[in-house]
Amino acid sequence: MNTLRKGGLAGLKTTWILGKVIFPITLIITILGYTPILPWTAELLAPLMNIIGLPGEAAIPLVLGNVLNLYAAIGAILSMDLAVKEVFILAVMLSFSHNLFIESAVAVKVGVRMSVVLAVRIGLAFVSALFIHLLWSGGTEPAQYGFVSGGASHQAEGAGAILWEGVSSAVLGVAQLAAVVIPLMIFIQIMKDLHWLNLFSKAMSPFTRMLGIRENTSTTLASGIFFGLAFGAGVMMQAIEDDNVKRKDLYLVFIFLVACHAVIEDTLIFLPLGIPVLPLLGIRLLTAIVLTMIVAYIWNKAEKKKSIRREAAYDYQHDTI
Repeated sequence: MNTLRKGGLAGLKTTWILGKVIFPITLIITILGYTPILPWTAELLAPLMNIIGLPGEAAIPLVLGNVLNLYAAIGAILSMDLAVKEVFILAVMLSFSHNLFIESAVAVKVGVRMSVVLAVRIGLAFVSALFIHLLWSGGTEPAQYGFVSGGASHQAEGAGAILWEGVSSAVLGVAQLAAVVIPLMIFIQIMKDLHWLNLFSKAMSPFTRMLGIRENTSTTLASGIFFGLAFGAGVMMQAIEDDNVKRKDLYLVFIFLVACHAVIEDTLIFLPLGIPVLPLLGIRLLTAIVLTMIVAYIWNKAEKKKSIRREAAYDYQHDTI
């Protein structure tokens, strides 16, 4: 009973902290969707699209995906006549960079700089698009879209209706967060009390060690990979309090997760576009692993150099004395 209470309280605390970020941002972005701001932004970005092999109109789903969510972006793609290669490029870009405002804000709540999150996600999106554009000569046939998930989109009319849609979307977002985070925190508390968490960390240790991350981040890593960046952030906030997670490990985990998170939902959601989703998942996973290993290697080298300089300075002072 005490386990359920502790886990439930931890879940409510995490939901409250993240909800204070998610609610206002969702409300603002939903309202902005009814203003000329998003189309104007898409028009501004159109010249960049040619560099990565996309038509100017492709800026619209990219903007929608980054300021709203993947569902909005996919809805926009389904309304366009695009080639398979163009749809695949958009899918890869959106898998790396989407829902930027909310997911970047919750990362900041954990202690990761927003500039790092934005640089990694936007950078990966454009670099991957450029590579696909330059290396893949096929995919010129028209895209054949599959099934469309969800109901028909509804446009609110009038200030009151728009405000209500914004509030409803924000409340729904927080409710969805609570529906996952609270049971997840209770489950993690059960794992802690039964000492299963240590076994799980050890099982994940070969993977985390390969990435250059300590074992005490394994729960956060698994949560983010399967449930998403926001939920991974919730687990990380709890882990920082309980497990004394180092700043270096915090950054490495989130560098991995900003490249590869919510792999089940974020992969299946692209099925309506009629593109091969397994290569999409493979690109995300491989990119996340390689990028995290490179950053860990550079960070370790920098730490060693700093340690050598510190020791040299100490030896010099000792010899002088």
